[in-house]
Amino acid sequence: MRSRASGKRCLPTRRRAPRRPIAHRPRPRRPENLRRQRPVDVGFARMSQQPPPADSSMSRPPDAPAAGVRATLRRLGPAGVLAVIAGTLPPIGGFLLLGFMGPIADWLKSHQDVGPLLYVIGFMLLAGFALLPTYAQSILGGYAFGVAIGLPAALLGFGGAATIAYLIARRASGDRVVRLIEEHVKWRAVYESLLRRGFWRTLLIVTLLRLPPNSPFALTNLVLASTRTSPAAFLLGTVVGMAPRTSVTVFIGAGLNQWSTERLESPWLFGIGMIVTVAVIIVIGRLANQALSRVTGAAVAAPADPPTGSG
Repeated sequence: MRSRASGKRCLPTRRRAPRRPIAHRPRPRRPENLRRQRPVDVGFARMSQQPPPADSSMSRPPDAPAAGVRATLRRLGPAGVLAVIAGTLPPIGGFLLLGFMGPIADWLKSHQDVGPLLYVIGFMLLAGFALLPTYAQSILGGYAFGVAIGLPAALLGFGGAATIAYLIARRASGDRVVRLIEEHVKWRAVYESLLRRGFWRTLLIVTLLRLPPNSPFALTNLVLASTRTSPAAFLLGTVVGMAPRTSVTVFIGAGLNQWSTERLESPWLFGIGMIVTVAVIIVIGRLANQALSRVTGAAVAAPADPPTGSG
């Protein structure tokens, strides 16, 4: 077969048969429990299930105690302000009193008849309002009046100061401290076991708290008064517990007076006596701390008995 235009021979074209449509057979559906689940991106799922990031302020350990202290002081109200005052003002006032102890002692001795009375009144007011520490005022009593007059006057000042501090703290704290203690199981067990078991048990605890020489007078007054300690046990335990270390500080003040006026006959004997006395007071304080720890540990370990009226 030739082409008309070129005269070349052309091969005959092969016609393709039309394709028949393929019948699609429906695939059988698998049961629901055998169907292939769609793969899930594990990484994305884990990221989506992560909890939201914590607050940065809660993840900083140094700020957590400070925030807790501020929150506690805020809840205590006026009692928190008294706690700050009792922890800051007495050390400052103690340095000032010791620095001007000579002129103050001379002024007290110049009033021979009312000098001890003025000392007791000043002791009561300044220590009761947490303006001066008790050790500095006890040294002043021994420096101005000696041991025979200074020791009874200092103990009277202690009793009056404790009474004033008790009334102020009890009025300022109200029920705030007790409510705060009730929220903690351990604090509540110690509180009910130590301060709600009768007069003599409370008297023992207050005395043991007062015996150590490093026991802060103002802060202890605030804590005991805020927890509604029996007033009689509080006052008697304060005087009995403070008597040993008050004797030491009055003795030191009397010795310093004799040393300054060059009337100390045996300085070495005075020094040895003072060292021995201080050592005895330290030993008594450690024994008191150990006894208090044993009593507190037993109170926490054992369930508290039903509270009894302690006055």
